[in-house]
Amino acid sequence: MRSPDQTLIYRNAMESLVAEEVDKQFLQVPPRLVKYLVKQEVAAFALNRLPSLYATSEKGWRQQVIRGRRDYKAQVTDAVRQGLVAVQRDPLRVEAPLNLPDQDEAIAALKKLKVLLQYEELSWRNVADAVEKALVSTAKGHITWKTREKFEVNDHWDQASYNH
Repeated sequence: MRSPDQTLIYRNAMESLVAEEVDKQFLQVPPRLVKYLVKQEVAAFALNRLPSLYATSEKGWRQQVIRGRRDYKAQVTDAVRQGLVAVQRDPLRVEAPLNLPDQDEAIAALKKLKVLLQYEELSWRNVADAVEKALVSTAKGHITWKTREKFEVNDHWDQASYNH
């Protein structure tokens, strides 16, 4: 039984599969149309038409990803394709995006990690792999990241948050 102070963590594997497919299909969209599309809206459209594949453990996560690729590949491709058509932005209708409570902090943290790890393509999807690679390189004696002192003056670090 879970104690009251434990946070229950679960993830929907379908979200990652849809995000991959959205990125893949966006590469095929003519540049003049990209400005009328928002990846998050396309993904949300597709996810609302697909089954959820939740997992609470790493093993379960891997199994759900495999299951999603095996059983739902065609449906994911179709749902994303439909989303690309359905959510093209009307330039006259401007919507405020959904703002999550910690979104600004998460964006700031990712920007700091991009500079620290010297990895401009860093995203929340690949941050664990990038940190692991930096740690392994460091353990081998190869420093592939910047120390705090090497940051430019504009890359201000909050000392209190850095020490936590």
